[in-house]
Amino acid sequence: MNNPTPDPAVMKAVERLDYRVTVGDVAAQAGLDVNLAQQGLLVLASETGGHLQVAESGEMIYQFPPDFRNVLRDKSFRLRLKEWWEKVWRVLFYLIRISFGIVLILLIVLAIVAIILAVFALNSSRGDDDRGDSGGGFNMPGFWFTPDFFWIFSPNYDRGYERRRAKGQSDSQLNFLEAVFSFLFGDGNPNADLEERRWQTIGTVIRNHQGAVIAEQIAPYLDEVGEGFDREYEQYMLPVLARFNGRPEVSPEGQIVYHFPDLQTTVTEQRRKSVPAYLREALFTFSQASKGQIVLAASLGVLLLGLGITLSGLVWGGAVASGSALILGRVIAILSLGYSAAYLTIPLIRNLWIQGRNRKILARNQQRQQRLQLLEQADPVVEQKLLYVKQFAAETVIQNEDLIYSSDRDLIEQEIDRADEIDAEWQKRLQEGTKD
Repeated sequence: MNNPTPDPAVMKAVERLDYRVTVGDVAAQAGLDVNLAQQGLLVLASETGGHLQVAESGEMIYQFPPDFRNVLRDKSFRLRLKEWWEKVWRVLFYLIRISFGIVLILLIVLAIVAIILAVFALNSSRGDDDRGDSGGGFNMPGFWFTPDFFWIFSPNYDRGYERRRAKGQSDSQLNFLEAVFSFLFGDGNPNADLEERRWQTIGTVIRNHQGAVIAEQIAPYLDEVGEGFDREYEQYMLPVLARFNGRPEVSPEGQIVYHFPDLQTTVTEQRRKSVPAYLREALFTFSQASKGQIVLAASLGVLLLGLGITLSGLVWGGAVASGSALILGRVIAILSLGYSAAYLTIPLIRNLWIQGRNRKILARNQQRQQRLQLLEQADPVVEQKLLYVKQFAAETVIQNEDLIYSSDRDLIEQEIDRADEIDAEWQKRLQEGTKD
């Protein structure tokens, strides 16, 4: 039976919290469900030799060695395999990204060569009738010039952008081959980590208010709040309650506030952390490539289309009579036309898709901002709820002297120390009683 794999989100949270945490610490830091955070901590402690500490209040603290990742790496073959594959995939994906630019340039070069050969074949067939007039075939010195496309492979490619930046022109962190991929397919989803950011922010908001909030404080970070967003409908808080193990509390006036006991316990005093006023989604951009790179990438696509059309006219117009040369020329022509058509169509379709997607993002951002304005308004009901929720706000910081058990020490030794502490406490009280 395979051992469960530690959750990467839990590991990151433990590192950020200096390797000594409670379940609430991790749940708030990583934006995880409290139960998942507890399970993840148990798995991580089991796999890395972490220690459990129990406070007198019954709270559990998890202590991890700073090198727990090395412990996992040495212990888990699957983890090493995963890390190896991530490195390999980065290389493979980079090769995939630059392959589109390489294919573009290769087809341009092949199309130019094929056109030159087709023109020479056509010239040779015509020159058979009047060979003596010119002493040879028709010379086309202009076709001997081919653009130097290989400069884009140069390791000094990015230096050109340094010069352009010095001149006040736009700059890009992408080389040309990467820019071709960016021109075609963009640069990924700018909101790929939206859910992670959402729950981390909500966890931080709850922590900033010492584990007690009202719905209006959370609504600016949610999407689905129902048709009737008002004080009578707060079903949108159910996922928050389920994730952070919270519970609703009802005021004497019938208003609901939300209490999260698990996020009120920590091992270090929590400072109020800065969070955005509302969850803001980033807009999609067409490409991170510079304007010059985009123009060049589009121009090469148009060039390939023109070369494909020209070559098609030659190979289907009878300029090439040889069987193998004719087949090769037609293959290159078809590839050039097909690739250039897709190359120029994909960005156009993607641009229309981006515009529609950004309109929806702007609408969601505006809705969240409007919910924030409801909280900021001097509304008597909101003020009344904020006043009531304060009685549930609390923060318990567990100190070393609060511990009654730690798995990194012998149980008998801990019992002896505990007995000594109790005896010392009684002696102190007896002395105070004698003085009185």
